[in-house]
Amino acid sequence: MQKNHFYLIEVQYLGFRYHGWQRQPGVKTVQEMIERTLKYILKEKPFKILGASRTDAMVSATQAAFELFLQEPEDLDQLMNAFNENLPADIRATAIEEVDAQFNVIQHAKEKEYLYLFSYGEKNHPFAAPYITYIQSKLDIDLMKEGAGLFSGQHNFKEYCYKPNEGTQFDREILLSEIVENNIWTANFFPDQSYVYRVKGMGFMRNQIRLMIGRLFRLGRHEITLDDIRESLDKPSESPEYFIAPASGLMLHQMKFNK
Repeated sequence: MQKNHFYLIEVQYLGFRYHGWQRQPGVKTVQEMIERTLKYILKEKPFKILGASRTDAMVSATQAAFELFLQEPEDLDQLMNAFNENLPADIRATAIEEVDAQFNVIQHAKEKEYLYLFSYGEKNHPFAAPYITYIQSKLDIDLMKEGAGLFSGQHNFKEYCYKPNEGTQFDREILLSEIVENNIWTANFFPDQSYVYRVKGMGFMRNQIRLMIGRLFRLGRHEITLDDIRESLDKPSESPEYFIAPASGLMLHQMKFNK
């Protein structure tokens, strides 16, 4: 396909009913619904898309992005309106702009920020299930805040990548890792007290954030210590004990690009 026109499109989606971003046989994915919608509104015009981040099953996004490749130019307002009119209710386009041929939505992603919402104690209202992970046991939040800070900086995150591919680069830099009280996302069916794990970086490996917050949950239950987390970053185990936190509390919150 000859690709003459390039568009960066930002989208939001509730991931609760999707099996992640990437198209996969036999399951419903965000990429599949976006491609199906574009095929309908673009009629017979050939196109391709490239996503900036492959979120896991049930993970949501408040600012995700993909690049759209077309042979012919499109009116941006008309394309945006038609796209939103035909997308499912749980996916919405928020911005569109034309970019040049040198732009690459993956290579030019400067920073990604994820949020992980969680609570503990009294069980949450069922309506909160797509947004907040509920932990039944009591958590030592102050200890978890201290543990979250240990992830900041340059480390070997080998213990925080599930089933890595050959050649995976484990040395990564975390720009921000903190736990704060949740005043970002609220609703009348949310619990009175909830928390947010905020983490920023250039990119993340398979299940990395869910493994990091999973380790912090274990710390909050006093199953491991701060020294255990330090050791996992200094001298990663060849056979770590994985605890992947549930996906429904995780969302891709923000992306920044070098254009």
